[in-house]
Amino acid sequence: MDLKELQTFRAVAELGSVTKASGRLHIAQPALSRQIKLLEAELRNSLFFRDGRGMRLTPAGQMLFERTAELQRDVDRLRDDLRSFTGAPTGHVHLGLVPTVSAQVSGTLARRVLSELPGVSLVLSESYTGHLVDWLHRGQLDLAVLYGPGDSLLMPTESFGNEELVAITASGGRLANVEEVELTALLGEPLALPSASHGVRRIISDAAERVNAPMNVVIEADSFRILLEIAAQGLGITVLPISAVRSEVKAGALEQARIIHPSLHREVVMAWPGGGTPSIAATAVSAILREEVAKIFTQA
Repeated sequence: MDLKELQTFRAVAELGSVTKASGRLHIAQPALSRQIKLLEAELRNSLFFRDGRGMRLTPAGQMLFERTAELQRDVDRLRDDLRSFTGAPTGHVHLGLVPTVSAQVSGTLARRVLSELPGVSLVLSESYTGHLVDWLHRGQLDLAVLYGPGDSLLMPTESFGNEELVAITASGGRLANVEEVELTALLGEPLALPSASHGVRRIISDAAERVNAPMNVVIEADSFRILLEIAAQGLGITVLPISAVRSEVKAGALEQARIIHPSLHREVVMAWPGGGTPSIAATAVSAILREEVAKIFTQA
């Protein structure tokens, strides 16, 4: 079993078709089919079900696909680093962002990477912290910006700092013209929050336990944009980082109130998968990312 055979196998598995894999790898279909048959003979297992729907992995094929994923990533990273070694950074970088950070930096970040790192292909994925952590542990992301605390993530991290969380309501809504609201009073208001598995919700839940006050959650939504819309419609008060709603508050579409006794904060961190060194391309992207995320704190 060599790297060429594995590359062929993985292309067919990902695309579900010998024809499509042939186009990706620029290998004639008969030659590609022959490589797959030789690999199956060597491993003494059928790797694919072949039917009218294409090529589907057998249980043995699924095992091979899963266990060679990290090997393929290491080979790709090594190839990219060697190509970058004496020149400009080259290769693919898959970056994950939590929605509130993504809304503020993804456009500028993409523009800068295209301009400053033309040899780098950037892939952006947006999700909540729990999903990003899982993808990092699986090696599916090269970098991520997510919520801390960093020492709880069991991987290398760099802290960008702590950001204040504020209560967000409709313009003219229940907290209109209120600059500050005590946490116990806020918890009794109709709240629109992410579900229990997400970072901001855990911060609020932990604070509610400390002050021994129940939460009046009337709507749950695992979407930053949906929470903003619910707040704007006056259906519930949500809690978000102060920077994430700066433009909406400035435009008068939403109002914010600081939360006191106690105030609430979240840590924003950059994380990498453990057990390896980031690629040259990922390191170059992280430098731009560091600058763009820093602006969130300086403008807040």
